[in-house]
Amino acid sequence: MVLKKKKEIQVDAFVLDHQQLEKLQRFSKAEEQNLASLLLHCAQLSNGIQQIQCIKQIMPLVKKMNQNSACDPMVKACLDILGETYFALGVKNPLKKVLASSLNGLPEQFMTLAIQSFVCCLREELKTTDIYLYRKVLDNLASCMEDFSLGTMTLNVLSSVLILQFLQKSLLDIQEENRQNHGNRIVQTQLMHDLLIAIKVSMMLVQKLQENIQGSFWKHHESFVWQSMCSLLKSSANFLMDATLLQTVQTTSGLAVILFTKAMYEPIEELPSLVSDLLLGSMKHAGVPAWFVSNCGTLCTEELPDSVLLFLCHGALAMLEWKNGSMGENGEKLLLDIVSVLLSLSSELKESSTATSLSRILAIWTSSALAALISGSPNLKIKLNGNSDIIGKLLEYIYTHWEHPLDAVRHQTKLVFKNLLQIHRTTITGSNEKSDPFFARLTKRLLSLEWHVKGKYASLGCLVECVGTENILQLDRTIPGQILDVMNDQSLAPYASDLLETMFTNHKGHFTLSFQESTWIDQWHDIWVSPLLVILCEGNHDQATYIIDYYLPKLLRYSPDSLSYMIRILQASADANLGSCSTRGALGALMACLRTARAHGHLELSNIMSNGLVSTEYIKQGLVHQHNQVCIDALGLLCETHRSTEIVSTEEMELIQFFIMYNLNSQSPSVRQQICSLLRKLFCRIQESSQVLYKLEQNKTKQELLGNSSKRHPLGILQQYKDFMSSVCDRLFEALFPGSSHPTRFSALSILGSIAEIFSVPKGQAQVFQLDQEIDSTRVRTLIQCFASTFEEVKVLAFELLMKLHDVAFNLQDSENLDLLFQAAMDLSTSTKPYDCVTASYLLNFLVHHKGLEHICLGKYVEHKPWMDENTSVSTVEKNTLAVIKLLLVNVEEEIFHAKKSLLQAAASFPIYGRVHCITGALQQLPFNNLTLVAEWKEMVARLILMSYKLSAVVSPVVQSSSPEGLIPMDSDSESAGRLQMILHEIQPQDTNDYFLQAKILKEHCKAESEKLADHRPVENICTEMRGKERQTCDVTAQMVLVCCWRSMKEVSLLLGTLCKLLPSQAASEPSDGLITVEQVKHIGDYFKHHLLQSRHRGAFELAYAGFVQLTEMLSRCNSESLRKMPEQWLSCVLEEIKSCDPSSTLCATRRSAGIPFYIQALLASEPKKGKTDLLKMTMKELISLAAPLNESSSVIPQVHALNILRALFRDTRLGENIMPYVADGIQAAILGFMSPVWAVRNSSTLLFSALITRIFGVKRGKDENSKKNRMTGREFFSRFPSLYPFLLKQLEVVTSTLNSEAEELKIHPSLFLLLLILGRLYPSPMDGTYSALSMAPFVPFIIRCGHSPVYRSREMSGRALVPFVMVNEVPHTVLSLLEGLPDSTSPCIRQNNIHGTLLQVFHLLQSYLESKQLVSSDFQQGLGDIITCIGTKLWLAKRPNPCLVTRAAYLDVLVMLSTHLGKFQKQGMQLFGFWEEMNGVISDSELVSGIPYSSAIPGLIQYLQSITKLVLSVLSVTAGPDIQSSSSPVAKKIAKPSLSVAHLLRCEFHEVRLLALEAILLWLKQINSKQIAEGGGSVLCLLIDLEGTFLTMALKEKNLQCFCKVLEILYNMDLRNVLPKTECSIKMNPNELLTWSLNIVDISNSTEIQSIALKFASKLVIHLLQNHQQISEVVLKKWVQLIVYFCGDEQQTEMLLAAAEVLKSVTTFLLINEKLILGLSDTLAVWKCVVLLLQNEDLVVRDAAAEVIQVAQSEKKISKGTEFALRIVNAPMALDLAFGILCELLQQWGEIRAGVPILLEWLLGDSDLKRDSETSAPEEDDYLFDKGEVNFWGEKLTHVRQLSKHLLQLISMTHLTLPDHGELNRLSRIALDQAQLVEHLLRALRPTPEFSKTAEFTRLAIQKERISVCLKILNLLKSDDTCKNENLEK
Repeated sequence: MVLKKKKEIQVDAFVLDHQQLEKLQRFSKAEEQNLASLLLHCAQLSNGIQQIQCIKQIMPLVKKMNQNSACDPMVKACLDILGETYFALGVKNPLKKVLASSLNGLPEQFMTLAIQSFVCCLREELKTTDIYLYRKVLDNLASCMEDFSLGTMTLNVLSSVLILQFLQKSLLDIQEENRQNHGNRIVQTQLMHDLLIAIKVSMMLVQKLQENIQGSFWKHHESFVWQSMCSLLKSSANFLMDATLLQTVQTTSGLAVILFTKAMYEPIEELPSLVSDLLLGSMKHAGVPAWFVSNCGTLCTEELPDSVLLFLCHGALAMLEWKNGSMGENGEKLLLDIVSVLLSLSSELKESSTATSLSRILAIWTSSALAALISGSPNLKIKLNGNSDIIGKLLEYIYTHWEHPLDAVRHQTKLVFKNLLQIHRTTITGSNEKSDPFFARLTKRLLSLEWHVKGKYASLGCLVECVGTENILQLDRTIPGQILDVMNDQSLAPYASDLLETMFTNHKGHFTLSFQESTWIDQWHDIWVSPLLVILCEGNHDQATYIIDYYLPKLLRYSPDSLSYMIRILQASADANLGSCSTRGALGALMACLRTARAHGHLELSNIMSNGLVSTEYIKQGLVHQHNQVCIDALGLLCETHRSTEIVSTEEMELIQFFIMYNLNSQSPSVRQQICSLLRKLFCRIQESSQVLYKLEQNKTKQELLGNSSKRHPLGILQQYKDFMSSVCDRLFEALFPGSSHPTRFSALSILGSIAEIFSVPKGQAQVFQLDQEIDSTRVRTLIQCFASTFEEVKVLAFELLMKLHDVAFNLQDSENLDLLFQAAMDLSTSTKPYDCVTASYLLNFLVHHKGLEHICLGKYVEHKPWMDENTSVSTVEKNTLAVIKLLLVNVEEEIFHAKKSLLQAAASFPIYGRVHCITGALQQLPFNNLTLVAEWKEMVARLILMSYKLSAVVSPVVQSSSPEGLIPMDSDSESAGRLQMILHEIQPQDTNDYFLQAKILKEHCKAESEKLADHRPVENICTEMRGKERQTCDVTAQMVLVCCWRSMKEVSLLLGTLCKLLPSQAASEPSDGLITVEQVKHIGDYFKHHLLQSRHRGAFELAYAGFVQLTEMLSRCNSESLRKMPEQWLSCVLEEIKSCDPSSTLCATRRSAGIPFYIQALLASEPKKGKTDLLKMTMKELISLAAPLNESSSVIPQVHALNILRALFRDTRLGENIMPYVADGIQAAILGFMSPVWAVRNSSTLLFSALITRIFGVKRGKDENSKKNRMTGREFFSRFPSLYPFLLKQLEVVTSTLNSEAEELKIHPSLFLLLLILGRLYPSPMDGTYSALSMAPFVPFIIRCGHSPVYRSREMSGRALVPFVMVNEVPHTVLSLLEGLPDSTSPCIRQNNIHGTLLQVFHLLQSYLESKQLVSSDFQQGLGDIITCIGTKLWLAKRPNPCLVTRAAYLDVLVMLSTHLGKFQKQGMQLFGFWEEMNGVISDSELVSGIPYSSAIPGLIQYLQSITKLVLSVLSVTAGPDIQSSSSPVAKKIAKPSLSVAHLLRCEFHEVRLLALEAILLWLKQINSKQIAEGGGSVLCLLIDLEGTFLTMALKEKNLQCFCKVLEILYNMDLRNVLPKTECSIKMNPNELLTWSLNIVDISNSTEIQSIALKFASKLVIHLLQNHQQISEVVLKKWVQLIVYFCGDEQQTEMLLAAAEVLKSVTTFLLINEKLILGLSDTLAVWKCVVLLLQNEDLVVRDAAAEVIQVAQSEKKISKGTEFALRIVNAPMALDLAFGILCELLQQWGEIRAGVPILLEWLLGDSDLKRDSETSAPEEDDYLFDKGEVNFWGEKLTHVRQLSKHLLQLISMTHLTLPDHGELNRLSRIALDQAQLVEHLLRALRPTPEFSKTAEFTRLAIQKERISVCLKILNLLKSDDTCKNENLEK
C-alpha cells in the first residue's frame, strides 16, 4: 500500500475580449441553446475545468445542425472565435488539447470554414516580431502538427514559404538576441529553449514537406522554398559548431543538418558516402554539390571538434533509413565508419554530459546495426560476428563503462551489451546458440568475475536470456546461493535481485517446456526458495532485510503459489526457532513473508487468522521481539494492505495498542521512522475506510439491514474506530511524562503529528475522529514543555503539532500563563547556555500566533501604536512578529553598547547571540510575499543590518586573532598572562577596560582574594564584581568568551543570509518593491567576503559560509546585471590575491587555508549545474596550475592555498560529476607536492591525495583496509584517467631507480608510498582483453623492485600492491620466479631488505591464490605442488644459518599459511609427508627447542618467536589428525611424535609465545564445546589431556595480565568436573578456597577484563558447588552477591555489565526462579534488582543480554506449567514488565509476600535524597557551558515505577489475606509523607515556568512526586485492607 498525494490539476480558464463577447451576444438566442450561446456561457465561466466540460458539448451540438447551416454567419463567427482561442491558449493548458480533439470531430461541411478561420489566425501569428513571443508561435505551429487534423490541413493550405520564412527569421533573431544577452543566465536559458523548439519545429515541417510534396519541383535553386531550406541548413550547421549553446541545442542541430541534407541531396544513394567523408574528415570538394559547401562550409573544411562528430553520428543514426538495406553497400560502410568514430571518441570525451551522450548513441548504433543486419550482406555479418574486431572493441567499451559512476552510462552500457548479444545471434542464425563458442567464452569470463562488480549482474541477466539458466547452473550449481550471499550489501542488492528474477523466470520457463507433469516445482523451489528461507531465519540482519525488500516481492509476484510452500516450512519450525536479538528465526521469517504477501495483495489477514495459519499469540511475540526488524515486520503485517479502504478489524486494533505499549522507546532512528510511517498507513486506512462506511450508512436501505445483519454494523465499526484512536492518543500523551526519553518523545510526537494531519478534513465531511477534541489544557502544557527538550527535533515536532492545533491551544491558555511563557522566552534568549536560545526562539514563534499577544505581553515592553489597531488587514502573525523583533532589537542594541565597554561582562551575563537567533527564527516563519506593513519592515531590515555590523565589529577581533581558541587565560598565574601579551596586543578590540592587557578572573570582590593577588600586580581591575539578576556572582572562563564571540558571528551570518532572501527575484524591474536594496546586498556580500577570508576560528568561518551560500544562491537567480556578475568578480579577485602572494595579504595560510576554500566552494556551488560551468573550468585551470607549479616559485603560499582549495572542491558533492575531468591533474599535483622540501606543501598534498582517493574509489564503508569494495579494475581506472597511465609509470620508474641495490647509501623516495597506495587499490579483471593499450604488465617489474625499499612499510605495501597486477593463473609462475630470486646460504652478498620484500610479495600473492575460487582445478593442485617443492629449496632462510630474525619470521609466515591451508583442504597423501617432516625439522632446529640465547631487545626476536609458535601450533593440530595418527607408514609415525608439546610452549619465558598458545587452546576448547569437530573430536582433545593442573598452576603464578586473563577464560570454559579434582595436588587448595581466591581476584584486579572473567568463573563454581550439595559459607555467598550488585552499578563499563548479565542468566534457573529460596529473600531480591537495573541500562547490548534472563525464566515456565505459548524473545520494555510479573508470582510461590512487598515498595520510592540532590545540582549548572544536563537516551524512571505499581496492585488485590506488619508500613508511610512535603516545598521554591529555567531540577522533582503518590496510594490500600480486616474480626 503506497500513500500517494492526489495532485490537483490546475487549468487556467480562457477569457474573450470585448469584441468577441459582443459578436457572440449578437448571435446567441435566449430561448434555445445554439453554438454562440454555448460559447458565450463557456467564456463567462471562471473555472478552467468547467470550461473543459462546456467545450466537450460543442461537437454534439454541431453534429445536430443541418447541412445548410454552413452558410450561417453565426457558425463562421463562432469558428473564428474558436480559432483565436485555440492560438491564444498556452501549450501546456489542457484546454488546448480538449479543443483540438473536439475540432478533430468537425463534420465535413464545416471543414472549409474552419480552415479559413485557422489560416487567417495563423497568418496573424506569423507576423509576430517580438522575439520573446516567438516561443508562442512556435508552440502553436508544433501543436498544429501533432494529432490535430484541422491544424495539419491549415498548414497544408497556408504556403510553406511563409512558415519557412518565419522559421528562418526566428532562428537568426534568437541567435542574435542570445549573443547580446551574454552573461544573463536566466534570459539566455529561456532563449536556448526557444531556439531548441524552433529547430524541432523546422525539422517537423521539413518532414511534413517531404511527405506532402511529391516530386522535386522545389529543388530548382531559384525557388523560394529551396533558398529557405539553404538558410535553415546554414543556421543548423552554425548551431552545431557553436560550443556556447546548450548541448541539447547542438544535438538537435546535428539531427537537423542530416535531415535537411537528406531532403535536398540527390542522388540519395550517394548520401551515405558524403556523411562518411564528413565524419572521417576526408571530404573531397570535387564531388560535393556547391550548395552544400556554401552552407555547411564549416563542416567540410576544419578538423571537426569531438562533440560535433558525436552529434553528427547521432544525426546519421537517427535520420537515415537503416532497415531493408535501402542504402546498399555505402550504407554498410557508413555504419562501420560511425562505430569506429564513436569508439575513438570514447577515449577522448570525459565530461559527464558528453560521456552520457556517447553511451546513448552507441546504444542507438547497436539497434541500427541489428536492423541493418536483418537484410544486410554476408560481408556485414562477418564484420559484426561476436569474434570480430568491432564487437571486441565494443565489449572492451562495455567492460570499462559498466561500473561508471553515472547511472545513465551504466544503463546504456547494459543496452549495448544486450544488443551485441542479439547482433551475434543474428549472425549465427541456424547454428546452435547454446553451444556457441562465443557465448560459452563470455559466460565463463563473466562467472569468473568477482561478485562486487556491478556490471556482472546486468550482463549475466542478458546472457541468461540467450543461453538459458539451466546451462549456467550446469557450470556452477551454487550460483543462486552466491548471489543471495551478495545481498548483504545494499549497493549490490538491487542488481542481484534483478539477476535472480531473470534467472528464476527463465528457469521456470525451461521446466514448463521440458516436463509435462508438475513434479518439477519441488526442484525449482529447492533451487530458488529454500536458500532464501535459510537466510531469512539465520542470515545476518542486513542481508535478510535487503532480500525481503528486493527479492521476496519479485518472487511472490512471479510465483504466488510458492507462498504456501514457504508458510508450510516456516510454520513447522516457528515455535522451536523464535530467533534472538541477532537472528530473525523462523518466526521472524514468517512475519516477513506474511507482511510482504499481504502488502502485495496475495493474502488477507482475516484468512491468516481464521485458517489458524498464525495465531494472535505469534503476532504478539513478533510485535515485542528482541530483533527490531521482526517487530517492524509484525507491525507491517497489521498496517500494510493492498487496498487502502480495507476495514481494520478489532484484533488488529488490540494488537496495535499492545505494540504501542512497548515500542515507542526505540533507540534506532530508522526503526522509529518505520514505526511512524507504518502507523501512518494504518491511520490512513482508518480514515479512508471510515469514509466508505459513512457512505454505506447513508445509502443503506431497510432490506439490506434485514438481509445481512450478521455483518459488522457500520456505525458500530465507526464507534470502535473512534474509541481506538482516542485510546491511542491517550497512550501517546501519557508517553510525554516527565523524564521520558528522547526516542519515546520523538515517536509519540511524530505519531500525533500524523494523526493531526490525516484526520484534519475539509468542513462538511463527516470525520471519524478529531484530535482537537482530545486536547485539554494539561496536554497543551505538556506540548509546550517539549520545547525545553535538549533535542531540536523534539522541539520541531512539538511546534508543528501545536501549529496544527493552535486555535484550540490558545483557547485553553489563560493570559497569565501566556505572560509567564513570554517572560520565560525573553529570559532564555540571554541565557549563557547556548541551547536555551533555541528554546526561546520556538516559544516566541509559537506565541506570535496569538491574537492578544500585544495586549497581554508586549504592552509592558513596547509603547502601543494606535495605527496597529486601525489597520485590520494586517495579519496577527505579521503584527506580532514585527513587535517582537522590534523588542529584541532594542535589547540587542543596548547590549551591544554594554559589550563595547566590557566583552567579559557580556559573555558572562548577557551573551548577545541568543537574541539574534530569536530574530532570525521569527523572520524565517514570516510570509514575505504578502506583507502589509512594507515601510515598517524596510526600516526594520535596515536597522537589523546595521545592528549585525555593529555586533560583528565587537566580537570579530577575538574570532580573527591568530589563535582564537587560546585567547584568554583560564587561570590566574601571571606567567600565562605574560605569555599571551603578544597575541593580546595584536588584537586590540573595542574594549575600554583594558581587558586584553591583563588576565582577568571575575569573582566576588573579597579581601582574601585581593590579598592573594596583591603580590603579583595592582588589583584595581583584576577582579570585577558581577551580579546577575539574582545578585549572584559568576566566573568568566575563556570558553565562555570564545563561545559568546563565535556564536554571535554565527547568528549574524545566518541573519544576513536570511535577509538576503528578501530581495525580490525581479529586482531589475522595480527595486522599490523589495524590503532590501541592491546596495545593501552588495554590502552584505563584502561583509561575508571579509569574514570568510579573515576568520581563524573554524566555527566562525563555517557558519559565515552557511549565510554566504544563501547569498550566492540568491545572486545566481537574480535579474539585476550588477548583482549577477558579482560571484564572478569575487572569484577572480580572490584568485588574483592568492596568485600574487603579496606580503600584506591577510589571507590565512595555516589552518588548511581557513575560510578561503569555503568561500570558493560557495561561489562555485551556486553556479547552475546544467549550464557550461565556465566558472568551475576557469577556477580549476588556475588552481591546478598553482598546485603543480612548473618552476620552483619563490613563494610556496599560493601552492598551499591551491592544494587546500582543491581538496575542498573535490570533497564537495554538489559539484558532482563536473569535477571528475580534473581528478587526474589533482592526483599528479598531490604526488608532485608530496616531494616538496616544504612541510606545508607536503601536508596539504597529503590531505588532497586522501580526498581524491575517496573521490575515485568511493567512501570507505567497512573497517577492512583491503576489502574489494572501494577498488576498480586497472582497465577502468586508466580508461577513466588515461593521463595517469604514463605519469604513474614514469614516477614508478624514477622511484625504483633510486632503490638501486648496488649503491651503498639509502635514498628514500617520498612519493613511493602514495604510488603504492593507488596501485594497491586496483585489481585485475578476467575481462582485460587483448585490445587494451593500457596493459597492466609494465607495472609488475617496477612493483617487484619496490619490495627492495629500505622502508619496512613500503615493502609491506609493495607486497599488497603486486597482488592486483598478477592474474590468478599467473600466480604460481610469479611466485616461483620470486622464490628462485632468493639467495642460497652460500651466496656472497646477501641483502636482507631485498629478501624481506620478496618474501612479503610471495606471502600476499600466495594468500590471494589460496583464497581464490579455483581450489578444485588440477592446475591449482599442480601449481601448489611446484610452490611447495620450491619452498623446500630455500628452507635455510627459516633456520639458524639465516642470522636475520625478521626475514626468518617472514619465511615462517609463508610456511604457516601453507601448513594451515594444507591441514584444512587436503587428504594428506604420501607426497605431503615430506612437507610435514621438513616442518618438524624447522621446529626442532628452532630456538624454542634449544632455549633462547638472546634478550628481547634483539630486533625481530618477538616477531620470529610468534611466527615459529604459530607454525608449531599449526603442525600440532594437523599431525594430531586421524590421517597421520592412524597411518602405518614409518614417515607418518615419525611425524606423529611432535618435537614440541603444548605444555612446552606454556612454559616459555616469553609471554608472547604463551599468549599465542593459550589463544589456540581456547579456540580448540570452544570448538570441542560447540561439537564442531564431532567426528574428529579426538584429534585436538589428545593435545589437551592432563593440562588442567598446568592451567591451575599458571593461574596462581602468571604475571602477564593478558595471559592471566586467557588462563582464567580457559578454566571457565573447561569442565569443572575435570578441574576440581586437580586443585589439591596442583595448588594445594580445596574448591571453596579456589572460590574465595577467584572472588578476591575480582576485588583486587584493576582490569575490567580480568574482573569480568573472574566473576564468571566464580559464579560457575558457586552453582557447581551448590548443585552438588557442597557447603559454601554464608560470608562468601554474601560477598558474591555484593560483587554482582557492584557489577550492575550505574557507571560501570559495558564489559562488566555484560559479564553480570551472563552470570545472572546462568543462575536464573537454579537461584532466581527456584521453588526454594536458596539464597534467602533479601539476597535473591537484590539479584533480581540487578536484572531490573540492567533492563533499564542506556546500552542496548546490555539490555538485550539482560532480557535473556527473562527468556530463560519464561522458557522454564512454559516447560513446567505446560502453557501453550509464552512470550520468550522479548525487547527490554516488555522484559521489564514480565520481570515484575514473575517476581510477584514468585513471592506468592515462596510464601514471602509479607516480607517482600515492603522491599518492592522501597524500590518504588527510590533511594534518592532530595535535599542533597537539589543542593548539589545548583552550583554545577553553570560549570559546563555545553552540558545539557542529563541527556536521556533510554532509561525512564517512571516507566518502571508504573509497571511495578501495576503488578503490586494486582498482587494486593489477589491476596487479601496475608498482610505486612504494621511497623514496617508505618515507617514507609512516614518516609513517603516527609518526602511529599519536601517535594512540594522545593517545587514552590522554583521560579515561575521552572520547566524552562530549571529543566533538570523540575523534571527530577516531578518524577519523585509521582513515585511518592503511587507509593502512598498502595500504602493506603494496604492500610484500608487492614482496617477492614480488623472490623471483620471485631464483628
